[in-house]
Amino acid sequence: MTRPSAITICIFSLLLLALAFTAGSLPAAAAGKTSARAYTNPLSPADSRDPNYWFQKGALCATYGNNPAAVTYFGKAIALDPNHSGAYFSQGVSYGQLGNYARAVANINRAIEMKPQNGLYYYGRARVYLLSGEKEKAMVDFRKAADLGDEDAQTYLKSVKSTE
Repeated sequence: MTRPSAITICIFSLLLLALAFTAGSLPAAAAGKTSARAYTNPLSPADSRDPNYWFQKGALCATYGNNPAAVTYFGKAIALDPNHSGAYFSQGVSYGQLGNYARAVANINRAIEMKPQNGLYYYGRARVYLLSGEKEKAMVDFRKAADLGDEDAQTYLKSVKSTE
């Protein structure tokens, strides 16, 4: 199994950071929501029964490259809320970073089942397919993500087209 390159790791980290900055918070971004509320510490231990507590903790770990811990924390979020599509997606991205592509795709597929109109989920799965060497599947997902309005997928497709 091939290990992800430093560039690929940076791309996934930047994807998570972009979500945080453009939507206000990773949980809101993954759920397709934005929030204008005041900042509160997302890692308050008093909220440990709240799936978003574990989701945010996982997102923080993933952002800084601690994907094994991120997988664990996203799993806790899923255990508390089995309908948390963002946790499935993010856990899938972290599995992809760890080279466990089958688990990555399975988790992202679950997120897509829950929210099939979320272009980010198709974009993320496309990136995992690229990591695993499945370029044809990746291109299908990039096109689907672009059709759903995902700007990163649209940009990627334009860059691929310009190099052909």
